[in-house]
Amino acid sequence: MQVLLAAAVCTKAGKAIVSRQFVEMTRTRIEGLLAAFPKLMNTGKQHTFVETESVRYVYQPLEKLYMVLITTKNSNILEDLETLRLFSRVCCSIRLTIRPCSLENVNLAQIRTFTEMDSHEEKVFRAVRETQEREAKAEMRRKAKELQQARRDAERSGKKAPGFGGFGSSGMTSSNSATIITDTLIEPEKPKVASAPARPSAPSKALKLGARGKEVDDFVDKLKSEGENIMVPSAGKRPSEASKVLAPPVNTESVHMRIEEKISLTCGRDGGLQNMEVLGMITLRVADEKNGRIRLHVNNNDKKGIQLQTHPNVDKKLFTTESVISLKNPDKSFPLHNDVGVLKWRLQTTDESLIPLTINCWPSESGTGCDVNIEYELQEEGLELNDVVIAIPVPSGVGAPVIGDLDGEYRHDGRRNILEWCLPVIDVKNKTGSLEFSVAGQPSDFFPIQVSFVSKSNYCDIQVTKVAQVDGDSPVRFSMETSLVVDKYEIL
Repeated sequence: MQVLLAAAVCTKAGKAIVSRQFVEMTRTRIEGLLAAFPKLMNTGKQHTFVETESVRYVYQPLEKLYMVLITTKNSNILEDLETLRLFSRVCCSIRLTIRPCSLENVNLAQIRTFTEMDSHEEKVFRAVRETQEREAKAEMRRKAKELQQARRDAERSGKKAPGFGGFGSSGMTSSNSATIITDTLIEPEKPKVASAPARPSAPSKALKLGARGKEVDDFVDKLKSEGENIMVPSAGKRPSEASKVLAPPVNTESVHMRIEEKISLTCGRDGGLQNMEVLGMITLRVADEKNGRIRLHVNNNDKKGIQLQTHPNVDKKLFTTESVISLKNPDKSFPLHNDVGVLKWRLQTTDESLIPLTINCWPSESGTGCDVNIEYELQEEGLELNDVVIAIPVPSGVGAPVIGDLDGEYRHDGRRNILEWCLPVIDVKNKTGSLEFSVAGQPSDFFPIQVSFVSKSNYCDIQVTKVAQVDGDSPVRFSMETSLVVDKYEIL
């Protein structure tokens, strides 16, 4: 007779990775049994089981882990070994994507069928992904039509097609999309939509969602009507990361500019700025041909020591002497309906006084684990940071932290073992705040801390104050949006 108490995958030290109990058993009990398992093994001797006074461990090494069955001592060892082999094959074939199910008198084919059954989370993910793909394709078609129309209009009027030899948008980092440059028109490549995760090749019984957009929308709408909270991810990121993109303005003028900055920062947990880099760019978009020949007057009040660089087609001497962005050839126009990077800058420093938002984390050991005090302080008082999320790692398998004093709100993500401290706004009126919590663990368990935020003001004080025609210097109406986003912000 086989009496199977539990099946688990654990580390060499006995820490549970995944466990399935087949009798009523507390979490503390199963963790204690697994923790005792490595101490019972005799070094240098090869066995397939070890025993205590009450239970038997039937085990098999699995790379750096152990596959363990916990049974009673009167369980049939032959049946236990067969079940262990089945477990090992399951783990190797489906990479531990095991759903709770009875493992007595089943085979590998049946378990694979169980693991491939319908998944609610997968249906939501597929629905959202296909909606994003459809929207991206529609945007690409619309952009292509605009370019074709612009070329046809230029040919009808007998004028040279808009553009001036490779003046295209350029990214602030190497990870940005490349630009497709023709002899007349330049179009930035659209962001790629994250592909779906690979699935096993065996026949799937999951719901098949077609590529037709209406079916996807209907499915998402139905889930919402049933009370589901559908969060749409952006480029495959988690909700706390995907929200870190500012929405574009609703009303824009025919001359529109974006001042965008990305910050990357790494600090030590005991203080000290290891590295901070800010990359910025002014991007121009002209939608009316009569405003193609213009000049941008730039006000640079930065005192942090940034390095500025103009586009090769911009008159560098004029910018250096008068802070005016204009084409080298004043008879040419900026390209229509294209995002054109005209000025970029870079700041790299290890000066701690330039950190915009400092994070101090003080974990101290107590009798039951650790008491953690974490605080923030806004050093750059001219900034207003929105949607701030300070993500603090917490140990796995110890339950939710006990929250004490708190400014703002918090979320505990048990799947990712993250405590997210959420603050809607940090500004000069709300420049400091703190969070206290207690949880089992060691001081090193609460690092690295990740910070994310967005801001409608830029870190380096650079602004476009005036746009004027090349001929006559008459002013031109323009609109502008400014954003500062986090590329990486870590306290190690």
